[in-house]
Amino acid sequence: MNFMDSTSLFTREKNNPILTAADWPYPANTVFNAGATKFNDEYLLLVRVEDHRGFSHLSVARSKDGASNWQIDAEPTLLPDAESYPEEAWGIEDPRITWVAELGKFVILYTAYSTNGPLVSLATTENFKTFARLGAITYPENKDAALFPRKINGRWCMIHRPVYGAGTQAHIWLAYSPDLIHWGENRILLKARTGGWWDANKIGLNCPPIETPEGWLIIYHGVRHHASGSIYRIGLALLDLHDPGKVIHRGKRWVMGPEVPYERTGDVIDANFPCGAIFEQETDMLRLYYGAADTCMALATAKMSDLLDFLKYDCKD
Repeated sequence: MNFMDSTSLFTREKNNPILTAADWPYPANTVFNAGATKFNDEYLLLVRVEDHRGFSHLSVARSKDGASNWQIDAEPTLLPDAESYPEEAWGIEDPRITWVAELGKFVILYTAYSTNGPLVSLATTENFKTFARLGAITYPENKDAALFPRKINGRWCMIHRPVYGAGTQAHIWLAYSPDLIHWGENRILLKARTGGWWDANKIGLNCPPIETPEGWLIIYHGVRHHASGSIYRIGLALLDLHDPGKVIHRGKRWVMGPEVPYERTGDVIDANFPCGAIFEQETDMLRLYYGAADTCMALATAKMSDLLDFLKYDCKD
């Protein structure tokens, strides 16, 4: 494959957007930023749904082919519970889903929007009907978090994204836990670049880490600020399988950015923001489910082998 054009790696689904508020069985302003997984031989999206107050909750959409004929829960699947969990006072957002075989459960890290700012909360489920909340696991302001699917050196490992410097700086961090509740040994994993880079000053994790024979594939976003707003683009990095604090490769160029109308026009213009990806090893296919312009859901696909080869190529001096 010719890697001179980094933006040719992903192919957009021809019927994008695959989900909009018009598909919803109850009133919604926008639907976007869904976590993704396979469950009961179906593709399952846990979609962020913003209501007409501006508050978000989560709702499940299922599809046999992962691109069409979505069956959407008739009512919200997971609503904020501010009475029991005050940190959810202004809604819950942007879930990342990880299947954890050791627990026999799906672990969902999501953003709880507290009155003091966003933070990371954790819940588990076995069926996407009932959920067990473990509550907040970070302080504000923090978001863009996901769990590795298995323990590493005997501990759980999480990627997260605190914000500091009056909201002008944000790097991607790593943390460890013995029990999924108490987190420590925080360290910076990927630093936002500086200057004219597409991922200068503010970056964040998108999808949960994806295990490959060559390392953990990380899909992350960079925010480029300009005179009329911001552009959210997507890049790649690869972490060591045994020590995820070690970055093997980090791409220099973005691999996907807002290009088509449904990505450029909406509640937040010029934003491609995936929260879920499904890697189908038997076909070498990666399905990337992303929110477009904070308004609708879209799908793009790529070959995993191409993404890994691209990272090796793009890291050369």
